[in-house]
Amino acid sequence: MQNKEELPFWQQKTLQEMTDTEWESLCDGCGKCCLVKLQDPDTDEIVDTDVSCKLLDLGTCQCSNYPQRHKYVPDCIKLTADNIEELNFMPPTCAYRLLLEGEDLPWWHPLVSGDPELVHAVGVSCLDRIVPETEVEDADLEDHIVEWPQDPSPPRPWIRYGDS
Repeated sequence: MQNKEELPFWQQKTLQEMTDTEWESLCDGCGKCCLVKLQDPDTDEIVDTDVSCKLLDLGTCQCSNYPQRHKYVPDCIKLTADNIEELNFMPPTCAYRLLLEGEDLPWWHPLVSGDPELVHAVGVSCLDRIVPETEVEDADLEDHIVEWPQDPSPPRPWIRYGDS
């Protein structure tokens, strides 16, 4: 059994106890939180689209101007330990949401795998599957509703055929 000090920070600390650097490192870079969401006025259901914020870099799924994003996108929500519980539009694979719900980080998360590109390689991110909001009229947003895949299965332990 590991001592608490041997555990990674996200297993030792609450979201409120994390440093700014630790907090920021929880982002897996999937880009899904930067997509336009639609809310049904009757049911309040929130659905995803494949339409990205104008600041999302389509080649990396990272904000192209993260430090000044609120200047260019005033309704961009700053995710904090105090508001994560209220943000029910965050994807189910989101590290902030998972930790809030008492889950651990998935195997493909950069902090677990050590590979920031794995989130894209396994299909969790929206890389190569989105269009910028500057190319979509508001009236056409309903045509862009999508369901993103959930957490993929762990990698299979493949062995070479014929080996035992």
